[in-house]
Amino acid sequence: MSLFFTVPPNVVQSIRAFRVAELQEEAARLGQHFLYAHCAKALTKQQVCQCIGESFHFTKPASKNFDALKQTITDTVYKAGPQPGFIVVIEQLPNTQKFDKEARETLLDVFRDAADYWADKKVPFRVFYSFE
Repeated sequence: MSLFFTVPPNVVQSIRAFRVAELQEEAARLGQHFLYAHCAKALTKQQVCQCIGESFHFTKPASKNFDALKQTITDTVYKAGPQPGFIVVIEQLPNTQKFDKEARETLLDVFRDAADYWADKKVPFRVFYSFE
């Protein structure tokens, strides 16, 4: 039985009861991309984008800001060819003065938009996140 029997194919949600190793194993079992970023050392929006971009092996321009990140995880990846699906884990998003609740919500909106983008293309895109 799939680890995701209660998880929609295109969603952004708290990691809650899932463990990273289980999510990675499920990605392998499903033949999907597993993208992981641990952002505990990031303090600013730019550092969070850079952490995610580097962790996902994106080009430097893709790591500059939210718009560039969104462009890369949608159009750029789509143009690279057919995709089997994605399981994305972003752990320890900071809670700092320079990466506050508004910045966290904006980042999560980037991933929500990406989930909608991939849903339109019938490609699973699940994002799991946690805060510090």
